[in-house]
Amino acid sequence: MRMRRTTRLLALTVVGALLLAACGDGDEGVTDTPEDTPETEDVEAPEDTEAPDEDPGEAADAPDLSGASVSVFGAPTSVEESAINAIIQEYFNEPTGANAEYEGSDGFEEQIQIRIEGGNPPDLALFPQPGAIIEQASLGNAVSLEELGFDIAELEAIFGEYLLSLGEYEGQHYGLPTNVNYKSMIWYNVQIFEEEGYETPDTWDELIELSEQMVADGYTPFAIGTGSDAATGWPATDWMEDIMLRTVDADTYDAWVAGELPFDSPEVRNAAELFAEIAFNEDFIVGSTANIPDLDFRDAPDALFVDDGALMHRQASFVTSFFPDGTELGTDVDWFPFPEIEEGQQGALIAGELAAIFTDREEVLEFIRIFTDQEAQCAMGGYVDDATGQAIQRISPNIEVGPECYADEVVADSAGEIVAALEAGTAKFDASDLMPPAVGSGSFWDGMNEWMRGDDLDEVLPRIDAAWPN
Repeated sequence: MRMRRTTRLLALTVVGALLLAACGDGDEGVTDTPEDTPETEDVEAPEDTEAPDEDPGEAADAPDLSGASVSVFGAPTSVEESAINAIIQEYFNEPTGANAEYEGSDGFEEQIQIRIEGGNPPDLALFPQPGAIIEQASLGNAVSLEELGFDIAELEAIFGEYLLSLGEYEGQHYGLPTNVNYKSMIWYNVQIFEEEGYETPDTWDELIELSEQMVADGYTPFAIGTGSDAATGWPATDWMEDIMLRTVDADTYDAWVAGELPFDSPEVRNAAELFAEIAFNEDFIVGSTANIPDLDFRDAPDALFVDDGALMHRQASFVTSFFPDGTELGTDVDWFPFPEIEEGQQGALIAGELAAIFTDREEVLEFIRIFTDQEAQCAMGGYVDDATGQAIQRISPNIEVGPECYADEVVADSAGEIVAALEAGTAKFDASDLMPPAVGSGSFWDGMNEWMRGDDLDEVLPRIDAAWPN
């Protein structure tokens, strides 16, 4: 494992701007920039600029926790799991003498419920779904940050009011942000785009026209795979959310998240029908519509790199973790933002993780403090896996983590997109992740699978609504 800290070409301090933007109004997560703030010129630092070496133990002045153990459970696996454990070892275990270990699971959403209901929760869990944290808070399982002695005003200054509010229940906060990511991305095969003279589309109509041209030229436009073990279906819900953000206003999107706008409504039905223009046109996709849930989301991007594959793939920034070794971003593949649908209606889909704490012990509190601190978070951004050469695809929610921490410019670019969307008030967290688990990671995921496998939309949408808790 290597820690590489490379300064990237950015016109602003990426994550600092991200969280400053999120520290404003609770609904929009935007703070006005002072008029007298000097403009920052684009300056590219030497590629191999290194941060000063520091002993994390000395820097953190960590307590002696010899013999203590901390269990951490979450959804990230593969390179991310390795990176998280490497950071834990260097920044927590070695300085404190404790033994913390992170365990990732492709079936996290199902397994965390089993562990909690079985009376064996982890000390803390990294939830991709804030709605699941709210549920655990309502059941009395999670411990609030206030109960644990955290100063919420200080946390809001570090992580932003908007992100921290995602884990709020009845005036108490139960989730501490540990990661954010950008989802509104469509990846494409650079070589064929250049050979054929294809231009990246700015609007939905242009995307459909481009897809039709690709078919006429003998290509398959899209690879779509929504398989994800127990979480199968979530990539389809991302398509729906990106479309909703570009066809309804922010208040309507929020009403949908809150269960006030039914799935069986004209607005959501319209989003499904637009998605169907691609997913249900078998000239536009690899395989068939019915097989979309059977194609694992980690395997779907392979189509970008093979003959007779596909030329486009919609997925978040973390998809680069599943690209073939040696892939050159910008040369082999690149990306463009999910296109506009309704004129002037912009949107950016973001997601991430919040840590929920289930055990009130000194070592658990010290762990989360160190893990979310600037040093550990910066090191996470600079993680490069020795075996694969892959950089970690995680954007820190800590305001003190700057762009010099990131080893991957896709991460830096993604953070820049999040910043711009937050400043414009168009960024929204993944809707299914905010909904109660019975819907967001239950009937919504299942409904997308059932629809693609042949069930009528008129049956699917009411079934999703029926799962909504009273």
